[in-house]
Amino acid sequence: MTGEEMLRAKGLRVTRPRLAVLEVLADGGHLEVEEIVRRVRGRLDSVSVQAVYDVLGALARAGLSRRIEPAGSPARYESRTGDNHHHLVCRGCGEISDVDCVHGSAPCLDPADSNGFEVDEAEVTFWGLCPNCQQRRTADR
Repeated sequence: MTGEEMLRAKGLRVTRPRLAVLEVLADGGHLEVEEIVRRVRGRLDSVSVQAVYDVLGALARAGLSRRIEPAGSPARYESRTGDNHHHLVCRGCGEISDVDCVHGSAPCLDPADSNGFEVDEAEVTFWGLCPNCQQRRTADR
């Protein structure tokens, strides 16, 4: 499905900034806003930081992007949505990798007491050291 088709399917207007942000996110990764702005500006003549924030908010609300906020890190955005995946975060360099859900369909985990909430999602973040940081640690010993 093209970016235009994705936007229209969610009832969003097709604009150049929205298409550019979708293209940047489709390239993959877990990107900070500053990186998204830099890449969008490489595709468009001009776009404000606020416009990119507005686009990211609209895309996240429509389910076309996902905002993640690992503790101690700025918000990041990705295009992988709707599949109940989780994340691995490196404590050394901050690299983020996707990991498929450990226990199947959403919410994959249930709280001991939901306090009356109807739980539909669980967000899990695994923390550790990526292979590169493990090698650096070993080399430093």
